[in-house]
Amino acid sequence: MSRSARPTRPRPGRAGAAPRRRLLRAPAVQALLIQCGAVLPTLFLVYLLDTVRLPVTLLAAALLQGALAALLTYKLGLAPWWRPIQLLFPVALLAASALHLPPSLFLGAFLFLLVLYWSTFRTQVPYYPSRLAVWQAVEQLLPAGPVRMIDIGSGLGGLVLYLARRRPDADCVGIELAPLPWAVSALRARLAGSAARFLRGDYELLDFAQFDLVFAYLSPAAMDGLWRKASAEMRPGAMLLSYEFAIAARAPDRTVVPVEGGPALYAWYF
Repeated sequence: MSRSARPTRPRPGRAGAAPRRRLLRAPAVQALLIQCGAVLPTLFLVYLLDTVRLPVTLLAAALLQGALAALLTYKLGLAPWWRPIQLLFPVALLAASALHLPPSLFLGAFLFLLVLYWSTFRTQVPYYPSRLAVWQAVEQLLPAGPVRMIDIGSGLGGLVLYLARRRPDADCVGIELAPLPWAVSALRARLAGSAARFLRGDYELLDFAQFDLVFAYLSPAAMDGLWRKASAEMRPGAMLLSYEFAIAARAPDRTVVPVEGGPALYAWYF
């Protein structure tokens, strides 16, 4: 066997390196690390002010910490909406501490948000509910005859349940990563006796070649990755729909505005 044909041995630690890199690239994780990194400069500035007999209150220290974190957020190129969050985060912690709220309240709120949003901190795709006008516009674009469609990030399942009811000849599927919305959508389908199916998982692990139509209502941060996946996997004749968020790499083949003055529904044909 030649040297080039020999199988290479996996290097120790490489299997876990990619997930760690993805975690560190998550904006929420970066924002938390920035807050932690701003602690020592804040303490140093508070110390300097104290040495010149300018004592700093806890509120002023929290604002100083937030201002430094917001400045670092700007310098490191995080999205603009992180700056006010970074500025106000230490103040919010201080206010919560002053209210003497029971720890169980924070735990309950955390667990609820966890099952509702799950890995939004990584995917940067929050829960965006669509509405009836959007569902009707998707129905008009759905090809005639037997067709298989999927709503990636299906939330509470409204679109999939609507299309399954309106198009009994269509195989309507939704996939949702967050446990609570997935459970609600699956329960709704069961109670309604609907043929709609809901999967719990990450749409990035799906093969888009299985579907004639893929509907997405994600976020600007996810669109480049969605396009790379769609262009690599979707078969000729299939259609990609995105509500509100366009794709920079390619202009849409068709644009529909479900509600006058509202966001557009974009379509790409393959």
